[in-house]
Amino acid sequence: MKLMERFTGGRTPMLVSAAVGAVGLGVTGVGFVVDTKRALFSYLFAFAYWAGMAVASLLLLGIWHASKARWPVVLRRMLETMAASLPLFALLFLPILAGAGQLYLWMDPHPPLAGKELEKLEHKRPFLNLPFWGVRSALYFAVWIPVSELLLRWSRRQDESRDLKLTKWLWALGAGTLPVVALAMSFASLDWLMSLEPLFVSTVYALYWFSGAFVGALAMLTLATALARGPNLHGEFVNDSHRASLGKFLLAFSVFWAYMAYSQFFLIWIADLPHEVPWYILRAEGPWQPVALFIANARFLFPFIVLLSRPFKQHRRTLAAMAVWLLLAHGVDTWWLVVPVVSPDAVRVHWADVSAFLGVGGAAVAFTLWRMRGHATVPVGDPYLHESLGYSE
Repeated sequence: MKLMERFTGGRTPMLVSAAVGAVGLGVTGVGFVVDTKRALFSYLFAFAYWAGMAVASLLLLGIWHASKARWPVVLRRMLETMAASLPLFALLFLPILAGAGQLYLWMDPHPPLAGKELEKLEHKRPFLNLPFWGVRSALYFAVWIPVSELLLRWSRRQDESRDLKLTKWLWALGAGTLPVVALAMSFASLDWLMSLEPLFVSTVYALYWFSGAFVGALAMLTLATALARGPNLHGEFVNDSHRASLGKFLLAFSVFWAYMAYSQFFLIWIADLPHEVPWYILRAEGPWQPVALFIANARFLFPFIVLLSRPFKQHRRTLAAMAVWLLLAHGVDTWWLVVPVVSPDAVRVHWADVSAFLGVGGAAVAFTLWRMRGHATVPVGDPYLHESLGYSE
């Protein structure tokens, strides 16, 4: 096994992804001119989908370091590179910052509210105002980016030095920053997504978004591992036990997502509070009801039934197919969180939804491949790599 060789391939998929990203972002830019508000909601949906998985990758990486897990060492470099795409998302956040006035009702100096609704919104002004919102958003990236960069750089440095001290540094950083990374992700979900409807309140919303993005990150890691076949690619060193464990993670966090989704629905519906129930009435009744039913089945029922099978989890192609399905379901779920705000009366896939999704996604994939080229796709200096390669359940 030529683990020491650096990865020099991937040029064609990187260029294709970059081209798709450029075209998608360009078409979305036209949408900003033609229908600014609708295109901004499309862009926010795409950004939340891809950036959420990048942050979730950082959280999963921190969890593996905190637990000192040895079996996923062979998978770790892919996860490190996925998390290291966060600097790109800091740049891609700028259109949201520039168009925030079109996205968020609370930025309107004269919102179409009256009575107690207006009073409740005014009560939130000290928190929901553009300067403070912008500072908080910058702070989230100021937390995520240094952590992701250090985890990747120290891991790569160990490839050359074989210094065991770096393993302890990785463990300490991964474990020590988990709370702040998770809190930043939680507040980001409230600022960027939940505040689209500023009167809505949910103590479970952040966990709902986190659990969905976590399944998405696991699915992306699973798919990337299945596709990484060839010289110097980490997928060549993954065995049936690694795939089975990835499948178990997908199953476990699909169930966790379902628990969060049910908890939020049950708590809000049973309390029947006037500012919370309309959020579900919009999304679970009328034209959006079929989408809600699809999400429940696609994100929980179907993967729960299928992923119980051990042979299914061990087979590379079938597990990759399930990963693609879960990525699709996560996309629909994220779209369902954002788009009903701007299109409450009809379920329409706007062309900007597609262009923004491909634009942000293409840029993210190209950036990740660019950061991977010229380096080993496996942490060859990790002292537990040999144990990971021989992993057996």
